Amino acid sequence: MSQSRIFNNLSRRKFLQYSSLAAGTSVLAACTSGGSGGGESVDLGENPIKVGVMYSTTGTIAIVEKSLQDATFLAIEQINTGTGPWEANGEGIAGRKIEKVVVNPDSNWDLYNQMSKRLIDEDQVVCVLGCYTSASRKSVLPVFEEKDSILYYPVYYEGNECSSNVFYTGAAPNQQITDSIPYCKENFGPKGFFIGSDYIYPKESNRIAIAELKKAGGEAVGDEYAALGTTEFITIINKIKAAKPDFVLSNLVGDSIPAFYRQYKDAGINAEDIPIMAYPTTEEEIQAMGPEYSAGHYTSFNYFQSVDTPENKAFVEQFKAMFGDDRVTNGVMEAAYLQTFFMAQAMKDILDGGGEIKTDTLREATRGQEFSAPQGRVKIDPDNYHTYLYSRIGKWKEDGQAEIVFATDAAVRPIPWSQALYKGRTCVHPTPDDRSDPTKETGKDLVPEFL
Repeated sequence: MSQSRIFNNLSRRKFLQYSSLAAGTSVLAACTSGGSGGGESVDLGENPIKVGVMYSTTGTIAIVEKSLQDATFLAIEQINTGTGPWEANGEGIAGRKIEKVVVNPDSNWDLYNQMSKRLIDEDQVVCVLGCYTSASRKSVLPVFEEKDSILYYPVYYEGNECSSNVFYTGAAPNQQITDSIPYCKENFGPKGFFIGSDYIYPKESNRIAIAELKKAGGEAVGDEYAALGTTEFITIINKIKAAKPDFVLSNLVGDSIPAFYRQYKDAGINAEDIPIMAYPTTEEEIQAMGPEYSAGHYTSFNYFQSVDTPENKAFVEQFKAMFGDDRVTNGVMEAAYLQTFFMAQAMKDILDGGGEIKTDTLREATRGQEFSAPQGRVKIDPDNYHTYLYSRIGKWKEDGQAEIVFATDAAVRPIPWSQALYKGRTCVHPTPDDRSDPTKETGKDLVPEFL
C-alpha cells in the first residue's frame, strides 16, 4: 500500500495519532475498505462490520507476519464477494460487508498494545484478527480482557494460557511438540540441542520439548538463545559441533531463521549428520533463505503447502492469483485464513438469528464452529477456545516444499497445557460469559481425542 493511499484513507488526526506511536519508525496504519489487499475503494454498502487486522509488515517479524495479513485479506475478499469457501453464502455476511481496519505495529510489542486500544476504543471494531509472537499476544491480552473484546490469534504457541477473550487457531503444544519429539528420538537419536530466539515462546516451547524428550528417555545436551533479530550464529553453531547432538530443535523466529540455516550449512553441518527439527520454519522462510539450505531438515506443523486436499489446492491457487505466482503458502497464514472464516460463520449465525454482533454474542457463536480448511476439517473447541488441528511433520525437499512424513488421520483436540509439565491440567470455560479462571486440575492422564 502506498504512502499516498495511506494519507487518502486516514484523517489527519488519526494519522498523527498512529504516527506518534511509531516514534520515528516506518509504521503505517490505515482504515481500508473492502476485502482486497491493495486498499482500493470498494463499495461496502450499508452498515459494514468493522474488523481490526493487526500484523507487522515491517520489522524483524515481517518476513512471515506479512503473509498472515495477506491470507486475511484473501479471506475477507472472498467473504465480501461470495467466492471461495464463502460461495454458498452470497456476498458479505447476511448481506453486510467486512470493513477491515488495518494497522502495522512494526514488530514492536508496545505498539501492539497501543494499537489494540485504538482499534477498540476509537475505531470501534467488533473484534481483531492479529498478532504473531507470544510477546505481542501477551502485550495485548490485558487490553482485550480489560475492555472485554475478542482477539482471534492464529499462531502456534507455548500454551499455558486460556483466556475468555482469545480464540486460538494455531497449534497448542500437544498438536506440534508432543508428536515431533518422539519422532526425533526414534529417527535421529536421543540427544537434542535446543535453540531459540530470546523471548517467551521459544523458551517455554523448548522447556516443554526438553520435558517431552526426557519423558521419552532422551536428553538435552544444549539450550541456547539469541536476541530477537540476531543474524550471527557462529558461536551457537560451534557449541552444537562440540555437543555432538543427534538433532537440533530450533525455535528461532523471523530474520534469524534464514541466517541460522545458511551459517549451519556453511559451517559444514549437513542434514544427514545433525538434522534440524523446527517449529517456526515455514515455506516463507525457506523461500527467503533458498531451499538448498533447508533440504533434508524438518518442520512440525499443522499445514504445509503440499497438503493434498481439494480445499488446499483451491487455497493455493486463489492465494497465488491474488498475490503472485512466486508466493508460497505456509502454516501460520493458513491459520489466519481459517480463523477469518470461523469469525464470519459466527457473525452470520448471529445475524441470521436476529442478534447484534458484540463481544458476548460473538464469543458464544464462535465456540464450536467447524470449517473445511486447507489442512482438513477443523473445529473451535467449545470448552477451551483453542482449535482442533492436524499434527504433521514435513521433510524439506530441494524445491522448498515439504514431503509429509507423519500426519494424524484427523484433527487433534487441543490441550492448552503441556502434559509433560502439568499432568492433568486442562481448561474448561464454565459458560461463555463466565470469565473466571478456567483451569482444571484433573490429576489424570488426558488421552488424545480426534475430531
